[in-house]
Amino acid sequence: MSALIDPNGRPVDYLRISVTDRCNERCLYCLPEHYSAWLPRADILHDDELLAIVHAAVSLGFKKFRVTGGEPLVRPGVVDFIRDLIATPGVESVQLTTNGTRLPQLAQPLFDAGLRRINISLDAVDGKLYHAITGGDLRPVLEGVKLVKQIGFPSVKLNTVLMRGKNDGEILSLLNFAAEHDAAIRFIELMPVSLTEMLSEKNFLPVQEVFSLLKREDELEPLTEPLGFGPAKYFRLKKRGVTVGLIGALSDLHFCERCNKMRLTCDGKLRPCLGNHLETDLKPALRPAIDEEKLRTLFRSTLAEKPAEHLFRNNYQPHRVMTAIGG
Repeated sequence: MSALIDPNGRPVDYLRISVTDRCNERCLYCLPEHYSAWLPRADILHDDELLAIVHAAVSLGFKKFRVTGGEPLVRPGVVDFIRDLIATPGVESVQLTTNGTRLPQLAQPLFDAGLRRINISLDAVDGKLYHAITGGDLRPVLEGVKLVKQIGFPSVKLNTVLMRGKNDGEILSLLNFAAEHDAAIRFIELMPVSLTEMLSEKNFLPVQEVFSLLKREDELEPLTEPLGFGPAKYFRLKKRGVTVGLIGALSDLHFCERCNKMRLTCDGKLRPCLGNHLETDLKPALRPAIDEEKLRTLFRSTLAEKPAEHLFRNNYQPHRVMTAIGG
C-alpha cells in the first residue's frame, strides 16, 4: 500500500499517537504550573480503539508510528500496547518519545516487547536547572539513558528544547553527555505550543546560533542519510564523535516541505498539523462500535485539509497545552 498524498503533493505515512495527557513533570514549554485540567479517563481512547485506528491507518499506507503523550510511560499497560502495535501487520517502525523518568523500571520490558527506537527529553544535565525547567528529578532520566544503551537499543536520541536564558549555557555539557553515552542529540527550537512559556524574542534561541557554536567548537560533517523520519538536519561532530540534529520549525522556511506526518491526540482527535487548530474527532467511528471504514473516510477528509505550512510565524496562539496535543 503506497502512502497517501496530501493536497501539497507530500506523501504522508507517519502517525504520532498520544496515549495520555498525563505527565509526571511540569515542563515550562508544555504544561503550566499547578495544571489541573486533565481529561476525564473516559475520554481517553482504549487500547482496542487505538489499535483500530492503527489498522485503518495501515490500510491507507501509514507505516511509521510514534507513541507519545503527555508522558506515555505513565499510561497503565503501555508496554502491552506497544507490543501489540509492533505486532500489527503492516507496521514497519514504532518509536517512543518519553521524558525518561520511568525508564529505570520499563526499559527492559519495552525492549522485550520489541521496541528498538526511543527518544528521551533532556533539557539540561545540571540537576537544579533540570528541575527548574521540568519540575522533575534528573537522576532517573540519566539512569534511564544509561540503561537503554546498556540493554542495546540501537536507536537512542536525546531531545533538547532550546530556551534562551534558561538552558543555552547547557549546550556543550549536553553534547559531551551525548558523546559519552553514544547517543544522538537533537536541539529543537521553542515553538508556540504552550500556555505558559509563550514564545518571545527574549526566550527564542534559533538553531542557527547553535550551528554557529558547533562550528566554533568542532568540525561538522553533514550527514546525507536521514537518521529517522523527522525534519532534523544531522551533522557529525568529528572531535566529539557525536551526532547532532537541528530542528528549526520557525527559522527554517522550508521546514514543512518534508512533513510526512499526522497526529492523534489521546482523546481521539486527528490533527494534520501541530501548528494549526484543525482537528477531526474520530470518536464517532469508535463509539459505541468501531467502524473501520468510517475511520478511513475521516483520515482521508482530514488529510485533504492538511495545510502547506504551520502557523507558528503568524502569532499562533495554542488553544490546548502540549500534553493534550501530543509531543
